[in-house]
Amino acid sequence: MSDETALLIADVLEAAGALRRLGEETASAEGLTQARWQVLSVVSEEPLTIPRAARRLGVSRQNVQRVANDLVSLGLAAYRDNPDHRGSPLLTMTPPGEQALARLTDRATKMHRTLFVAIPDEEIRATRASLRRLLTELDRHEGAPGKR
Repeated sequence: MSDETALLIADVLEAAGALRRLGEETASAEGLTQARWQVLSVVSEEPLTIPRAARRLGVSRQNVQRVANDLVSLGLAAYRDNPDHRGSPLLTMTPPGEQALARLTDRATKMHRTLFVAIPDEEIRATRASLRRLLTELDRHEGAPGKR
């Protein structure tokens, strides 16, 4: 591994940490946590079972279950029957959950515009392309025989 590769990995991890902190700050302005925001987001397109939501988020089922229960208690999400699996209900957003997610998305969009104003779109596109290639390589490595 070259020094540049090691520095890139360190920078990506540092950026991820800073973005997590910013996400917590953004979510807390709406009275939520970043974890609750992520679970609301993952079920915003379609209701999901807890295991499927956990896989999409790349976190443990137990963690998503705890957050989902919190969201249900707050009235931001609800469980509904799953016609495909009686023992694994679907998590879906409620109208208050949809409103909370819309407010968070709007707040995040404004924050991103401010945060990235000094970085030209071409640089953002190039950075995204590099990160997508890195993710493709990571996926290929994780999926290789003997790697899981």
